[in-house]
Amino acid sequence: MKNIDTLLHARWIIPVADRSPAAGKATDSKNRYLEQHAIAVHEGKIVDILPSAQAAEKYTASTNRHYDEHALIPGLINSHTHAAMNLFRGLGDDLALMDWLENHIWPAEAKHVNEAFVHTGTELAIAEMIRSGTTCFNDMYFFPDITARVAADIGIRATVGLILIDFPTVWANNSEEYIDKGLAVFDHYKGHDLINTAFAPHAPYTVSDEPLKRIRTLSDELELTIHMHVHETAFEVSQAEKNNGRRPLARLDDLGLLTPSLQAVHMTQLLDDEIAQLASAGSHVTHCPQSNMKLASGICPVSRLLDAGINVSLGTDSSSSNNKLDMFSEMHTAALLAKICAMDATVLPAEQVLQMATINGARALGIDEITGSLEVGKSADIVAVNFDTIETLPVYDPISHLIYSCSREHVSDVWVAGKQLMTDRVLNNIDESKLKQDCIRLNQEIAE
Repeated sequence: MKNIDTLLHARWIIPVADRSPAAGKATDSKNRYLEQHAIAVHEGKIVDILPSAQAAEKYTASTNRHYDEHALIPGLINSHTHAAMNLFRGLGDDLALMDWLENHIWPAEAKHVNEAFVHTGTELAIAEMIRSGTTCFNDMYFFPDITARVAADIGIRATVGLILIDFPTVWANNSEEYIDKGLAVFDHYKGHDLINTAFAPHAPYTVSDEPLKRIRTLSDELELTIHMHVHETAFEVSQAEKNNGRRPLARLDDLGLLTPSLQAVHMTQLLDDEIAQLASAGSHVTHCPQSNMKLASGICPVSRLLDAGINVSLGTDSSSSNNKLDMFSEMHTAALLAKICAMDATVLPAEQVLQMATINGARALGIDEITGSLEVGKSADIVAVNFDTIETLPVYDPISHLIYSCSREHVSDVWVAGKQLMTDRVLNNIDESKLKQDCIRLNQEIAE
């Protein structure tokens, strides 16, 4: 018998197919999920997936756990967050995007955001995400060095955005300083097991041509992805056409930014030729359905994008525009919204939505060889979901259940790189009592 670190037995294991997005809609197969199987984990990686009876004969594990009525799934990947903005949750609700930004969020940021704010806000966001089954997030906010440090200390996987915007903020005064500071963060975390970095120019309407050209060059040189809000609202597109005679996507194309490195977030305003252009370029799209709905930004044409072979991932956006970092809720909303949009109940089936929240996110971040599916050789980023509840019984298809019946409250245990971050819904690396006290104190300061 082989000695390993951990053996996880489960009623169901849902590996999630690691395949090209061009494969189209998911199809039924005997390998969609495995019953009465176990995952063997050693030194942070999955070393075997096999029937439980065989696992008991083959391995001796330091930790041996049985999840008799649970499904084990890949850790969820939240492809678009502004983590520290959790401290602005509920600030300025029921407003249009630009009113919300210009008259509420940006003034609040100017007054309150500093290193301590980002530390506490990021810790709060990570606590919420772990409790929601998220093991990796793709962030865009000020003080990315603090975000990276908090994520690394807690043990969650993160891609930290190196923010870029034309106007001065608490993080930097001009584009050159934004880029220089971002490169320092990149250098510090280069080669880190859990932390990656990406360039994060805010949006076409807040970043001018010259900084974007430099980002394009650096992206090629350093092999970093580019994470950017694009075509978020009709107003954004119409203003771009009015000001420079081009739609934002056309401008980005002229600047050489439509490449496989681009993660275009929101994308609610798309013409057919723009979808073809994205597909040809190999760019990725991140869908944020609940934020788009709450801000009345529009609807991303997900089924058309997927049919065109474009990789579409899923994100929550910030807790100040969602107002939660709940990927289970996001998956549910994405599935229903796509169906009513197309007036076709077969559009975006459960298996495909789960792919958006796992392997598609990993592919967009360039880490699909590391995480995003449960496969031998990949990192043990695993989530246990309890189906033994009144709300989730009976179970006919565990994949369908994840999307249409489960909620984040059914997540019981979470591992990242084989280390358990939550056990029976108790966070292992976060002092919840202290975190709550810090949030209450900052809440009082912001509300004054």
